[in-house]
Amino acid sequence: MTGISGIDNLIWVFNYFILFFAFLVMLSYLILAYLSARGLRQYLKRNRFVNYKALLALENVPSVSLIAPAYNEGKTIVENVKSLLAINYNNFDVIVVNDGSKDNSMEVLIQSFQLVRTEMTYVPYIPTKNVRGIYTSANPAFSKLYVVDKENGGKADALNTGMNISQKPYLVCIDVDCIMDKDVLLKLAKPYMEASDSKVIATGGVVRIANSCVIKAGKLIDVKAPDNLIARVQVIEYLRAFILGRMAWSRLDGLLIISGAFGMFDREIAMKCGGYSTATVGEDMELIVRMRRYMIDQGEPYTVQYIPDPLCWTEAPESFKILGKQRSRWMRGTIETLWTHRKMMFNPKYKILGLLSFPYWFLFEYLAPLVEITGLLITFILIYLSIVNWQYFVLFIALVYVFAVFFSMIALYAEESTFKRYHRIRDLLKLAFVALLEPIFFHPFTVYASLKGNWEKLRGNKGWGEMTRKGFDKKTA
Repeated sequence: MTGISGIDNLIWVFNYFILFFAFLVMLSYLILAYLSARGLRQYLKRNRFVNYKALLALENVPSVSLIAPAYNEGKTIVENVKSLLAINYNNFDVIVVNDGSKDNSMEVLIQSFQLVRTEMTYVPYIPTKNVRGIYTSANPAFSKLYVVDKENGGKADALNTGMNISQKPYLVCIDVDCIMDKDVLLKLAKPYMEASDSKVIATGGVVRIANSCVIKAGKLIDVKAPDNLIARVQVIEYLRAFILGRMAWSRLDGLLIISGAFGMFDREIAMKCGGYSTATVGEDMELIVRMRRYMIDQGEPYTVQYIPDPLCWTEAPESFKILGKQRSRWMRGTIETLWTHRKMMFNPKYKILGLLSFPYWFLFEYLAPLVEITGLLITFILIYLSIVNWQYFVLFIALVYVFAVFFSMIALYAEESTFKRYHRIRDLLKLAFVALLEPIFFHPFTVYASLKGNWEKLRGNKGWGEMTRKGFDKKTA
């Protein structure tokens, strides 16, 4: 009898722990959604009628370098570079860093933009792999373009190379496969122009999914929901992350990440921090944490700001194989950043970062998949032993499913009540339908990819993984 009683107690503890953890996750999501809603209202009220073109005439408009690392991007690189050059801004240049591509990326760039090699001297303020050559265009129409050909060293090494070459005080680090809104630099630069007491060290914006959208000459012409189911579900995922997540953390001044696909940085602070770390595959998150930590350690007032406008559009993976590589890499990057800066955890010196942001990322971004899979394994054992409480189990699964769908619908509603980039009813119906499917087939896969990331980290896997892209050809008008 004692043995049976002990098992019953363990089952009771397990049930209530899982229920408490799920409730904590749901509550945190609702709080973030509420904070995001307030932040979005304030942002739209303050910026809805801003004439961004008028900002170009102001004297304090920041001078910016766009740094775009490229590795095996031959299928999309011409359209993407055209998109960067077409941005509505005055004082900027574009530095494309060919990171030892094995495809025809460099040949395509030379031919399409009439590139010629220069005699510019490369000074590695931040150590990087060897630079083979620096190119500019013989065509005056592309006078803002610089192309760097270097040995392969990874994304962080390529970004550091561009940082070394840049002569501008501000940097925009982007993925070369992104399509930019024409006013992207104006919206990113506006917080730097408005800064008074606190120094703005970084700004970031929303990244959206470009799959199946119509693109012409590097410009987004028409927004459509992706035809591919895996890409379509990522639209919902990105809406939740950027509209209901990062907006809230920015409002709390606890933002730990600006997407590596898209962000503007103070070059001086980034250089003082040593640039991007080549020791992690999560270089975007790690640099923001390091810059914030540096400013706090120096006792300098600063801020990191987030712009909720959909300014950047990227090609999402359309297969589980490529998606799995991406998500396992994201998990490894999270683990590496949390470990590198573990001193910040629960450290009051780092204020909201140490007391809230770091614990949240550890609990809900790192630990949650491990808790989830452990719970499933224990449940399967209970089913095998025929001692599972089926009523509790079914009710719990139903609760989690309903909340997941409800939260996705909130994200979709937030998008349509603010920026309204999906104009067709059929696109909205497609996204609403995939929100019903996501908890069934997509979320379990992301949990698997997170576990794979943990396993790869334990094995010492440092690879970034090749992200094969289909290109924008089929979506081009």
